[in-house]
Amino acid sequence: MRFFICVIFALVLVSCNEDSKLESAISNIEADFIIERFDKAYGEATPKDLSKLKQAYPFLFSKHVSDSVWIGRINDPLQDQLLNEVHNAFSNLQDVKGDLMGLFQHLKYYDKAFSLPRVVTLTNDVDYRNKTVVTDSLVLIALDNFLGEDHEFYQNIPRYLAKNMQSNQIMPEVAKGYAKKYTFQTNRKTLLDEMIYFGKLLYFKDKMIPFKSDAEKIGYTEQELKWAEANESPIWSHFIENEMLYSTDSKLPSRFIADAPFSKFYLQLDNESPGRLGQYIGWQIVRAYAETTGLDVMQILQKEPEEIFRKSKFKPKK
Repeated sequence: MRFFICVIFALVLVSCNEDSKLESAISNIEADFIIERFDKAYGEATPKDLSKLKQAYPFLFSKHVSDSVWIGRINDPLQDQLLNEVHNAFSNLQDVKGDLMGLFQHLKYYDKAFSLPRVVTLTNDVDYRNKTVVTDSLVLIALDNFLGEDHEFYQNIPRYLAKNMQSNQIMPEVAKGYAKKYTFQTNRKTLLDEMIYFGKLLYFKDKMIPFKSDAEKIGYTEQELKWAEANESPIWSHFIENEMLYSTDSKLPSRFIADAPFSKFYLQLDNESPGRLGQYIGWQIVRAYAETTGLDVMQILQKEPEEIFRKSKFKPKK
């Protein structure tokens, strides 16, 4: 028994040492960029500055919106209040820049064709469904969506959504935007399809933002994450016993995948559970697949759910 414990301990040490070497190499990758504060520029602008702003940030100004609307926003006291709150919360973005650099370095390591984007911060009237936008050449971050879960601007937003409207969710949101760009899947018809799809997005975060905690990656509190970990086995048994994995019941994603205050097993434990437990289990399946196959993250993102599930040999924690 002691021999096996020693072997396992040695393997863990080797794995940790390899991870440390990899992260050290990634940290030396060049990734110079600046964060452009459109929010500050707009907050300090007068109507006379509008043409300069449009020239500098043409992608933020729709041709279908007249200048009078933008001038009205410049003179709007509510916009002033919004911008003041953002500037008070984010007087500088050194921590955000450091995290973004880490993300970009990892992206450059795993995707040799990756080129650094233009990073712009702004406000979007607390449109919490669109906190960030990621394209091939742009990263837009709406800072008014990350002021802290108890901020007065969020009082009419459901608590299960507001709890992730804080600064430590900026990087997971940006990483999720990139994950969606890299992830391919032919079908998203069954509950298993959806579980694996979101599991891929979360596994992408494992590789691209390893400096963030698992709770931050999935948007759980530490207590919610511990609940999910402690209940992996009964959650999995519920899915299997009720033949949910291959079901195309349209209600299942809203019960176990979508943002919600809790997952809907229709049992007494519902109110204790965090939402999105289907995503959490999908994450563990993809992690098991990665460990079993040793494939690169970019390869895994292209694999179909059935292959991932079959070869993962997933077994929930007891």
